Amino acid sequence: MPSSTAVVRKSTVLSLVLFTASVSALWPLPTNFTNGTTTLKLSPTFTIQADQSIAGGLPADLSSAVNQLTWYALNDNLSPVVPDSGESDRAGVTSATGTVSQLTLSLLGSNTTTTKISTLRAEVDKKLEDKVEGYTLTITAEGVATVQANSTLGLLRGAQTFTQLVYTLPSKVGEADNQRYIPYAPWQIVDTPAFPHRGFMLDTARNFFPIEDIKRTLSAMSWAKLNTFHWHIVDSQSWPLVLPTFPLLSQKGAYSAAKTYSTVDIEDIQAYAAERGIGVFLEVDMPGHTSIIGEAYPEYISCKEATPWATFANEPPAGQLRLGDAEVLSFAENLTSTVASLTTGPYFSTGGDEINAACYNSDPAMNASQANANLNDSVSTFVSGLHQGLRASGKVPVVWEEMVLNYPVKDLGNDTLVLVWISSDDAAAVTALGHKIVHAPSNYMYLDCGHGAWVGNFANGSSWCTFSSWQKIYSFDPYANITAENRDLVMGGQTLLWTEQANPQTLDSYVWPRAAAGAEVFWSGGGGNVSLALPRLHDWTYRAINRGINADALQPEWCARRPGVCDLTA
Repeated sequence: MPSSTAVVRKSTVLSLVLFTASVSALWPLPTNFTNGTTTLKLSPTFTIQADQSIAGGLPADLSSAVNQLTWYALNDNLSPVVPDSGESDRAGVTSATGTVSQLTLSLLGSNTTTTKISTLRAEVDKKLEDKVEGYTLTITAEGVATVQANSTLGLLRGAQTFTQLVYTLPSKVGEADNQRYIPYAPWQIVDTPAFPHRGFMLDTARNFFPIEDIKRTLSAMSWAKLNTFHWHIVDSQSWPLVLPTFPLLSQKGAYSAAKTYSTVDIEDIQAYAAERGIGVFLEVDMPGHTSIIGEAYPEYISCKEATPWATFANEPPAGQLRLGDAEVLSFAENLTSTVASLTTGPYFSTGGDEINAACYNSDPAMNASQANANLNDSVSTFVSGLHQGLRASGKVPVVWEEMVLNYPVKDLGNDTLVLVWISSDDAAAVTALGHKIVHAPSNYMYLDCGHGAWVGNFANGSSWCTFSSWQKIYSFDPYANITAENRDLVMGGQTLLWTEQANPQTLDSYVWPRAAAGAEVFWSGGGGNVSLALPRLHDWTYRAINRGINADALQPEWCARRPGVCDLTA
């Protein structure tokens, strides 16, 4: 097949002539690259090493990441997703004179005697505007491979890309097994993300997910260069988070003692995520979605488990933290600050979605204390109190869009991240008010939609939101309806899995490879062509399966091996 000469950011329309086997390996699509026609062998003793630009060697977390990526390069055993599984490459591999024996990591702008490279943990814990993830990956026709970057994160991203270029010849009688190679050298990849926030949210309150499932998800996230794990750790249905200063919350609110997360678990997840270039922020949604707190502190909750639940909440059980009560606010401030202190990153979400006015109207205690206040003012006072404590501890608040559009918090702050979820159409209104946004629209990015109604006694019920295929997610335009002067307020986006109908057994198939489609939108900038993307996403998916992810199939394998043949108009 012909080699590509240059591939640019997807906001420029890609022509079909650029679709080649050389492109099929790369997900998300790099900013630009060039490549050739030479095949290189991968040495069975391949290693990834730092050069002299990195004083004192690699930090421990990057060293651990490098060991994992080295293992992938030598053990993925992915053959090309083509009809002959790469058998036609055998002659080129056999005759190849160049061998890649090492990938060298080089930190740009460093002093070889004094510069100590940052840890991955330090870099994932930076604010979005301070993160640097760009890199240059070079593989010469002779097999000299180098990643150059200005940051530890950039070195990691480049090494992650390298592993996508490695293939394994199919087994053949009389031939050595596990012959690994890199086609289409020389490679020159210059890459940087379009957006600094590229995330995935997991709800662990509706149903519980063990630590090993979260770690497996984090690993897959890293292969798509996602960099943010939004952990919706508690909600009305359960409180699995064990807090030594608030022991009753988990004792009375977790599904069982076995279905809890300790503070040690939280740190374990952060360290594991950092080794994969991912930062973590927690969410404790308030004042709505807090019925479970009433198991330990019933006096703090309005309309606790009131019925019919649909009058008082978006889903059962009903119950919200009471507003206008100094004791409740003090409790909420202390609780929020306690949970926020468990993470080392700069962000923490106080939520703020789906506040139910009927719940508060039915609460005599709240009505008595709030006789001269409206609900907007009460919400604003409550949220401002939470955020004051967060900011005092160095955290930046994250909220759902209602805190801007429905119950506008008076001193929210323009550094606050606003998650736009109700509709993609709301992004323009939030940015018009000067707020930074993270795209999380239910009409594109919700991975739980389309599985039918989950409430009982509703035989003909359907989901409140429609299923988003990978193609629908991939078609998302991060700048749709946003004025040119407000585009800098778009921080990126994320896919989300609410788990009313998901559990550890369905986690992988619900999330992958659709979340990878979202990952490319926010790394490569949106505007991609689904026909050109599909072969690359097939490649990513089969590689993820080889690495232990039970990803959903995109098509019959026959179609996957024959790009374009199964398109609607083929």
